[in-house]
Amino acid sequence: QLQLVESGGGLVQPGESLRLSCAASGLTFAALGIGWFRQVPGQKREGVSCISSGGTSNYEASAKGRFVVTRDNAKNMVFLQLNNLKPEDTGVYYCAAQLQIVGSDKCPARYTHWGQGTQVTVSS
Repeated sequence: QLQLVESGGGLVQPGESLRLSCAASGLTFAALGIGWFRQVPGQKREGVSCISSGGTSNYEASAKGRFVVTRDNAKNMVFLQLNNLKPEDTGVYYCAAQLQIVGSDKCPARYTHWGQGTQVTVSS
């Protein structure tokens, strides 16, 4: 069974950076498309970024140019580098996974496995 564990969240000031990690175990990592989502209390969970099994990445509008998603298949990990953080980036960040054909160039349309989340707070 696939397990996902996020880490790397914390409290930072506006303009600072964080690196989130998502460690996966239980399934062939190279066949997983991974998504990053953010949830704020009282609001719908929203997609932030994703990376397909083949390494293609996508970003939601506010993340473009500030966030970078990468994957290390040898370590079974995906990283989300958060740069120039803003207060509106605050929330719980979740990674999610979906099995894909190895080498897929599109992010999954939906995800079946989710991590427990890591809190990111951006405040002065």
